[in-house]
Amino acid sequence: MRTADLLRLLLLAAIWGASFLFMRIVAPMLGSMPTAFFRASFGMLGLLAILLLMRVHWDFRGKLRQCLLLGVINAGLPSAMYCLAALVLPAGYSSILNATTPMMGVLIGMLFFAEALTPSKAAGVALGLFGVAVLTRTGPVQFDQELLLGAGACLVATTCYGFAGFLARRWIGQQGGLDNRLTAFASLCGASLFLLPWFVGSLALQPPASWGGPEEWLSLAGLGLLCTAFAYVLYFRLLSDIGPIKASTTTFLIPPFGVLWGALLLGEPLSWAYLYGGALIAVALWLVVRPTPPAAPVRIVAAD
Repeated sequence: MRTADLLRLLLLAAIWGASFLFMRIVAPMLGSMPTAFFRASFGMLGLLAILLLMRVHWDFRGKLRQCLLLGVINAGLPSAMYCLAALVLPAGYSSILNATTPMMGVLIGMLFFAEALTPSKAAGVALGLFGVAVLTRTGPVQFDQELLLGAGACLVATTCYGFAGFLARRWIGQQGGLDNRLTAFASLCGASLFLLPWFVGSLALQPPASWGGPEEWLSLAGLGLLCTAFAYVLYFRLLSDIGPIKASTTTFLIPPFGVLWGALLLGEPLSWAYLYGGALIAVALWLVVRPTPPAAPVRIVAAD
C-alpha cells in the first residue's frame, strides 16, 4: 500500500471515529431524531455540492428507487439508532460496537442469503459477541437498562449495515452496477426522506428545550459535511485505489479514534475494558475479513 493510501485510510478512520463524538455532543441537546435528520440532510446537500463540482454524469440506470430504499437501511435507520445510543453511551462505546458490522454481515449472510459459514468466520462471530459482553459488563458505564438499550441500538445499526451490504450487491451491483457516488447521494436522499416524519413527529411530541449554540451546530456541520459527505468521497477513492478488502480495514482503526476523541474532547473516562473488549472485537474482525485460501485441487489417481 502506498504511503498516500495509508494516510487516506487513517484520515478516514479519524473522521468516522469523530462522528461518534459529534453525535454525543448534539443528540443530548437536540434529541436523537433531529440529530439523525440533520446529519442525513446536511450530508445529502454537501455530497450534492461535491458531485456538481466533480461534474458527475447523473445516470441512475433505472435504479433510483432501489438506491432510495437502500438509503433507509444503510443510512436512515443506523443514523437514528446511533443517535439514540448517543443519549446514554460514551463515544468510545459506540465506536467499538460499530466494529461488529462485519460479524453481523456473516450472520445475516448465513441466515438469509445462503452464504457459507466457515470455521474462521464462526469463531470470529463468537469472539466478537464475547468482546461486546466484556465491554458492556466491565466498562466505565454502569451496567443497567440504559446501557443495554444503547448497546442494543448500536447492534441494530450494525445489523442494518450487514443487510445493506448484501442488498447493495443484489439491487445495485448487478446488471452493470452504478457509480458509487450516485449510490451514496441517492442513499442520503432516501435516509433524509425516511427521517423527515420522525423529525417532525419528535418536534410535535417533545421539542428540544434548546436548539443549542455554535458548538452544537458546528458539530452538526462536521457530522453531515465532514463525516458523511466528504468521508463518502474519500472512501470511494480508497475503494478504487486499494480495493474493497484493504479499504475495509478502516473498521479496525475507527474504535481507537472514537475512544481517543471522546477522552480528549469530552473527558470521557478511559477503562481497561476498552482495551480488552476492543482487542477481542479486533481479533474477531480479522477472523471474519481475512481472505480465505482457495481449496487445494483434488488429485485423482488412476487405478493401474
